[in-house]
Amino acid sequence: MEIKRDQYLKKIVSFMWDGQVKVITGIRRCGKSYLLRTIFKNYLLEQGVAEEHILTYELDLAKDIRYRDPLELARTVRGHVEGMAERFYLFIDEIQMSDEVPNPYNPNGKAVTFYDALNDLRSLSNLDIYVTGSNSRMLSSDILTEFRGRSDEIRVHPLSFAEYYAFTGGDKAEAFDDYALYGGLPLILSRPDDTAKTDYLKALFSEVYLKDIVERKKIKREDVLSATLDLLCSSVGSLTNPNSIANALNSRQKLNGENTVSANTVKSYIGYLADAYLFEECRRYDVKGKDYFDYPNKYYCDDLGLRNARTGFRQQEMTHIMENIIYNDLRIRGCEVDIGVVYGAGKNRSGQTVQIPREIDFIAARGGKKTYIQSAYALESEDKAFAEKRPFALTGDSFPKIIVRHDIRKRWYDDNGVLNIGILDYLLDGTII
Repeated sequence: MEIKRDQYLKKIVSFMWDGQVKVITGIRRCGKSYLLRTIFKNYLLEQGVAEEHILTYELDLAKDIRYRDPLELARTVRGHVEGMAERFYLFIDEIQMSDEVPNPYNPNGKAVTFYDALNDLRSLSNLDIYVTGSNSRMLSSDILTEFRGRSDEIRVHPLSFAEYYAFTGGDKAEAFDDYALYGGLPLILSRPDDTAKTDYLKALFSEVYLKDIVERKKIKREDVLSATLDLLCSSVGSLTNPNSIANALNSRQKLNGENTVSANTVKSYIGYLADAYLFEECRRYDVKGKDYFDYPNKYYCDDLGLRNARTGFRQQEMTHIMENIIYNDLRIRGCEVDIGVVYGAGKNRSGQTVQIPREIDFIAARGGKKTYIQSAYALESEDKAFAEKRPFALTGDSFPKIIVRHDIRKRWYDDNGVLNIGILDYLLDGTII
């Protein structure tokens, strides 16, 4: 049974023959290569494209190692395509494996890279180019930087719960519990038991992701990178900043003198983790002031299975896990997501009336429309329900407002028009946002 990734296929199809390089990005093992070489290729074949018109090079495999030379790759592709009347599709997988080679006409000049090869091949009007890149030597984000204005990005995420459940079926609540524990990396679905799933996720961190970043960025303080990663995994859904992380590391490890970890080092390492698509930063936004705060912000893990494996499956706070799942789902739906901050009257410790900041978990924006969302595991009392809804009343606008809950099954609207909806209902309804 094939895992459906229909929304990504639709996006790729919408970019066909637009003259741009299509760059498929995302965390390693999230299904980029499968999307390109299996799902999209099958689509082309069903549309009547001849298989010999789909040129595929897998640069991570020995059979295609000669094409790591960008000049050899460009020459070979031109030999297939140039002067032909038919249209061709070029798939290059793991393009970061491409080598830099000396310019044969100016050996002392700038080296030739795959950017040069792709720019050359873009000039062929009967060739449509698609590449994937991961993070071992060159992050996918670097491709987008180099091809700014000449590339389309298809950002692939681990499976959404809707994709996950479409494959597994069965009891929805049980499927959600497994998803919240082991995440949505596609190969998790082929692992036979809990031990195999756990071992797979732990190995990915130690043998793939961290090694990629260390090699790519030439990290000198691997201990600091690892500790920063651990703190981010422990604090998903909590406000934090590089200063507080640096202080925590220095305190826990009793670091001083030249061994002290600076906030700038932590900030750089967080950036590397984000570039590798392991985490995303969610910034705080003043709803009425219409401006962003510098710090603190929140960081969400792109796959909760990886986060849980990193914490040894010991920190299973469902409130934070559910919040992370909702954040990832909003990003998969194509939303830009911020944390909302609104202000309302309250009392300080001296009893004085002051403006107190209150938080809205998410402001999801797409296509000019905003939706305010609160994540609430359970609202056991009227007081808790009131506290959860109170920030909505302070926004001063009429954009949709939703509370996603774990403790209800049927959706309903309250007297203020706020939608209360169960987490499973929300995740499986693609029309909500």
